[in-house]
Amino acid sequence: MRLLPKVPIENIFRMLEYAYDLDSFHLLEGQVDCSSLEDFYDRLARLLAVQVLSRGRRGFYRAYQNRSEQLPFVRGRLDLRAACQKPWDTRIACHFEEHTPDVDENRILAWTLRQILHSGLCTERSLPLVRQAYRNTAGFVQLSPCQAEECIGRHYSRLNQDYQPMHALCRFFLEHRGPGHETGDRKMMPFLVKMYRLYELFVARWLKEHLPSGFSIQSQEQVVIDSNLEIKFKIDLSILNEKTGRCVFVMDTKYKSEQPSAADIQQVTAYAETKDCQEAILIYPEGFGTVLRGKVGQINIRSAVFPLDGDLEKAGNRFVKDLFGIGIEENIG
Repeated sequence: MRLLPKVPIENIFRMLEYAYDLDSFHLLEGQVDCSSLEDFYDRLARLLAVQVLSRGRRGFYRAYQNRSEQLPFVRGRLDLRAACQKPWDTRIACHFEEHTPDVDENRILAWTLRQILHSGLCTERSLPLVRQAYRNTAGFVQLSPCQAEECIGRHYSRLNQDYQPMHALCRFFLEHRGPGHETGDRKMMPFLVKMYRLYELFVARWLKEHLPSGFSIQSQEQVVIDSNLEIKFKIDLSILNEKTGRCVFVMDTKYKSEQPSAADIQQVTAYAETKDCQEAILIYPEGFGTVLRGKVGQINIRSAVFPLDGDLEKAGNRFVKDLFGIGIEENIG
């Protein structure tokens, strides 16, 4: 069986560069054939570097480690036997625990990033990020070789839960450090991703970085309808006018190619009503021939396209131009 995805594989990884913390991205067991391992390698290397840098900004994981050292002062538990054996030594033998980032979780990251830098497969687009991530981790860990097996079966808690997807990527790099030599055949670890969640998160992150000045974005806002019955809406995207604080667009992403259904329109209309917004937009990854333009009461309903089959940056710029090209003067005012 051969899978032919609707979205080019390279664009999936470009989307993951924005939606790097997607919780539904999973690397699977075994191997699959692919046509360009170098491109996969470069995209995944950039993804790992972005995740490491993001964790570094919040502080790397630390744990208590048992240490024994000769110190000029008492720290922790004094080793009386050692002190009695060498009474002339002014340094004191102590056993103590140190709260340190020099732990296996971070050593795996540092060693993997080092292997990526030595692979020669990264492009100039990804190398600066990988170098920065490596410097951030190598500065506080004892660099030592790590095996792919060390990335499996680790215990994660609420303090280091975000290390799990990073270690999954590390496992890929440590198991597959370069392209195969078979003629016309490359091997890669298979992966599983929920495309509707990736598309939803990618559009939100892309808009957050490329909105015109004067606007801000709010994603996955929960609006309680009935607290007793625990009924609530979760609005995909809201675009706010920073000057007035008013919601100017309510948007809902739909990862499908069919034309808008009555249920889609009802859903986004309800979202707009709860936000007291008169512009509701349904976002699709591809067009369906005719652009939706309708009205429900005082709410204008229309469709927009953020395509995934070409250059994502150009597609995003066209999407923003289409989004703000209608009614922008009125919305800013």
